[in-house]
Amino acid sequence: MNETFDVVVVGGGPAGATAAHDLARRGRRVLLLDRAGRIKPCGGAIPPRAIKDFDLPDHLLVAKARSARMIAPSGLQVDIPIEGGFVGLVDREHFDEWLRERAAAAGAVRANGKFERLGIDDDGVSTVTWSEGDDAGERRLRSVRARAIVGADGAKSAVAQQAVPGAEKTKYVFAYHEIVRAPAVKPDGYDGSRCDVFYQGHLSPDFYGWVFPHGDTLSIGTGSADKGFSLRNATSALRSAVGLHAAETVRREGAPLPMKPLPRWDNGRDVVLAGDAAGVVAPSSGEGIYYAMAGGRLAADAVEVLLATGDARCLANARRQFMRAHGKVFWVLGIMQHFWYSSDKRRERFVAMCRDRDVQKLTFDAYMNKELVRAKPLAHVKIFFKDMAHLLGLAKV
Repeated sequence: MNETFDVVVVGGGPAGATAAHDLARRGRRVLLLDRAGRIKPCGGAIPPRAIKDFDLPDHLLVAKARSARMIAPSGLQVDIPIEGGFVGLVDREHFDEWLRERAAAAGAVRANGKFERLGIDDDGVSTVTWSEGDDAGERRLRSVRARAIVGADGAKSAVAQQAVPGAEKTKYVFAYHEIVRAPAVKPDGYDGSRCDVFYQGHLSPDFYGWVFPHGDTLSIGTGSADKGFSLRNATSALRSAVGLHAAETVRREGAPLPMKPLPRWDNGRDVVLAGDAAGVVAPSSGEGIYYAMAGGRLAADAVEVLLATGDARCLANARRQFMRAHGKVFWVLGIMQHFWYSSDKRRERFVAMCRDRDVQKLTFDAYMNKELVRAKPLAHVKIFFKDMAHLLGLAKV
């Protein structure tokens, strides 16, 4: 209990590892606590903006998607080329560990264990307690003191629930995927440079199913907020539909994904949240890696100011700056998911609408650059009227 760190980062995913790396590079004494063996279910897509902003080397990319295919309930397929670029695909097992090792190389101290609780020492300094196991299966508790804490321990964050009011009210989509070995003989229609997205009610009543290439493997999965919906059965059906039901299964993973940023990310004293713990998974797309890393960096910036000035009000800047940069995109995507994913009839029109080149260009420009594109006003006017035609059922599917 005598050991004191400037910062304890709870959670070693993209958000926590980024925060730990940034703070360690600034000379802060950082402890990065992570639970060994945890791999989050994730399609693994990262846009060029993430590669540039966080200096990610090319060898981390197990595949580069050059196009996306959207599949409607009727089977209608819309292929969207990614012009002038690509979407990188990573395997979270190796990607997350590389981020943690980068943080350690910058000076962060790594610890493996399960976070248990926060506390306050006699002199008012916070404590972080976690449990460790040994080969005999016995658990022992360890504690350190922390001048600041970054809670990046994922959806349903224990740090958030102990420290940040309102954290328990978050709504979730439950995601499940299976990593399968790409077969030597590829099924018809297989393309290792294309991401397939299935907007079909039998695969998800309120989200979508996906098949994302990972080089020698693929991520095949689906998600839903409906607790009665069988994600495993839907994933099995999807594997059969794409001719990969007999492919070797490498591993299976499932986890909740928050669909809305928490209204508050800090406790007004010494704790700030980042990543899934803060609720920063994009609605509609379920994308989280870039937003987690961006949130981790903003959390690190806020903590640095706290350590330098002692003014805890700066912790609120992490959420304020994130929402200023991405809040409008999250709002638009939330409306889109609520409306277009609500029935197969609407899914059909949504996929049909995406055949439009104006829609494709603005959508992918926004995805690649992580901001709403200020295109020519005429393009937005055209898209508005096309959207209205689909909403009113006037457009041909």
